[in-house]
Amino acid sequence: MQRSQEIPIHMRRTGFDPVPELSSLRQHDGIVRITSGFGVDTWLITRYADVRSVLSDWESFSNTMQAGILESEAPEPGDDANAIRATLNLLASDPPEHTRLRRTVAPEFTARRLRRLEPRITGIVNDHLDALELSGAPGDLVPALTNPVPVLVICELLGVPHEDREDFQKRTDGFLDIATSNAERAALQAESHAYMAKLVARNRVEPGDGLLGRLVSRHVELDDAELVGLASLLLLAGSETTSNMLALGTFALLRHPEQLDMLRRDPGLVDAAIEELLRWLSILHNTTAKVATRQVQIAGRTINAGDLVMCSLPAANRDPDFVVRPDELDITRPASRHVAFGHGPHHCIGAPLARLQMRIALPALLGRFPGLRLAAEPGFRSGHLTHGLDSLPVMW
Repeated sequence: MQRSQEIPIHMRRTGFDPVPELSSLRQHDGIVRITSGFGVDTWLITRYADVRSVLSDWESFSNTMQAGILESEAPEPGDDANAIRATLNLLASDPPEHTRLRRTVAPEFTARRLRRLEPRITGIVNDHLDALELSGAPGDLVPALTNPVPVLVICELLGVPHEDREDFQKRTDGFLDIATSNAERAALQAESHAYMAKLVARNRVEPGDGLLGRLVSRHVELDDAELVGLASLLLLAGSETTSNMLALGTFALLRHPEQLDMLRRDPGLVDAAIEELLRWLSILHNTTAKVATRQVQIAGRTINAGDLVMCSLPAANRDPDFVVRPDELDITRPASRHVAFGHGPHHCIGAPLARLQMRIALPALLGRFPGLRLAAEPGFRSGHLTHGLDSLPVMW
């Protein structure tokens, strides 16, 4: 099926906010039939309670068809399709297979393991702040800080050689660019698959001290395709999302000077600020599409077995039945169970790493440049999966 030329309602934004039509849909209907950005027909779920219910119920809403949805975009079966399958082996599976795969990488994202990575993240952030300061104002935070840092952190986690890291940024940007065609996206994914396969083979011979080396050494039951898929997914999911959160989070604080002043006066608010920014911005447009395995009722509508279901995370996180004053940014807001990282078995495994990068980068940026302010209006961009910025020009 060809992709619809009209941008689906759940992918439209007005600056920081979902479009008013999405809020109206949540209020009056809660669910609607749409054509997704990938050109497939799906139900869109918008209410917080319904979203949590769908994401929790993997027996009624399966992820196993996700590979089929995206594989349909590869031109022919073969290496390109295999690359997509490999990348989706964790994303497009249900328990118990999903549980088996997730358990192999979950220890890499414990607080203890991430503490070992914290000095390196701090060094990466400071290196880029040094370069930005040296170049002088004005500067653009997107290419100078928010884009490169998450990619380098994921590469550090995986054990990717330094000389290969720039190419990862280019592939990630291209894959998630809304202007990229299906064929181009499949080709970029195949390139990433081919490189990861070489990296896995290298670690089979001589295990490194990164995540891939540890998985090879400790989980001999994992085959090459599974290792390639896990590494590719961590890179793709962990770089673009964190990059957009750092950029949009900084812009949101600059646009809300009273919130920024509170954070400057009380650095202890940083964790609460991060959670509120995650909720309020909700940079992921939606969850991956799930397949109904049985007939289910949602918001008074009948979902038939075989129907696709997608959850709007921005709509859910702005639901007034979930939080009061949902459209206001308030970094003093009590902790909420937002769904910015999803929910249930497929809750983002890299969420602790994303939070850690924000916890390091935001205070470091604000501390380095006390006079940080906008130099010009930034450029918004929305891809198939995420909402973010093309540029963030600043002065200090």
